[in-house]
Amino acid sequence: MKLAVAGKGGVGKTTIAAWLGDHLARQGHDTWLVDADTALSLGAALGLGPAAIPAPLIGDADLIRSRVGTGMISLTPEVADLPERLCVPAGAARLLVMGSVAGAGGGCACEANALLKALVSHLILERDQWLVVDLEAGVEHLGRGTVAGVDGLVVVSEPSFRGLSVAARVAAMAADLGLARQVLVLNRTSPGTALPDIPGLPPLAVAIPPLPGLLARQMDNPSVLGLPEQSGIDAAMDAILAALAASGPEQPQPPRCVPCATSS
Repeated sequence: MKLAVAGKGGVGKTTIAAWLGDHLARQGHDTWLVDADTALSLGAALGLGPAAIPAPLIGDADLIRSRVGTGMISLTPEVADLPERLCVPAGAARLLVMGSVAGAGGGCACEANALLKALVSHLILERDQWLVVDLEAGVEHLGRGTVAGVDGLVVVSEPSFRGLSVAARVAAMAADLGLARQVLVLNRTSPGTALPDIPGLPPLAVAIPPLPGLLARQMDNPSVLGLPEQSGIDAAMDAILAALAASGPEQPQPPRCVPCATSS
């Protein structure tokens, strides 16, 4: 299964990506996570210390030039060896830190973008591992060819009109690329919260309430794993996966709310 996670900054998108990857890995799946966000916080969310998190691929100018070239760049660079070369262990999963062109800072974004897109395409289309990609609000890493291999898009929002408006725009961009299998995760909200009338929102898969264990930890520990509410988190991840399996253009998923336990 290949999943992409997107949403407005600050809504818990990276937290959901970390929970999904950890959940799949603990179930015995060969799971890879890809940090393709400018913030580059997925490694910390998975409990890795600064020394254990590799520098993002986006900043390796020598590697980018060696694979893509300069001037007349290659749009199909060789990337098959890069996942094993660049990944680091993250619990039972493996993590690739790519970064985003938006955060590259200087230089020609075309070269970096070509390599990032080629690597994402390789991971999605040519490998059998389970994959969770933490995207930015947009879907710039996904092209029309790559999106055909994505099994689902998880759009994360907080209970706010701004967050949900971004979620609807992300869903529309993905749908334009042909990615119809989408679900919405409403984070840090009370069960039963009514959604505003915003056209294009994906069907609601789960509403996750504020977690006291996470609130108590987040000021001194960036990890979102191993919380007291683990059983509720696992139930929420199962609800997301079930909603993705049931959704699609021919099987619209009705909104559902699965309360997340506040203690194990």
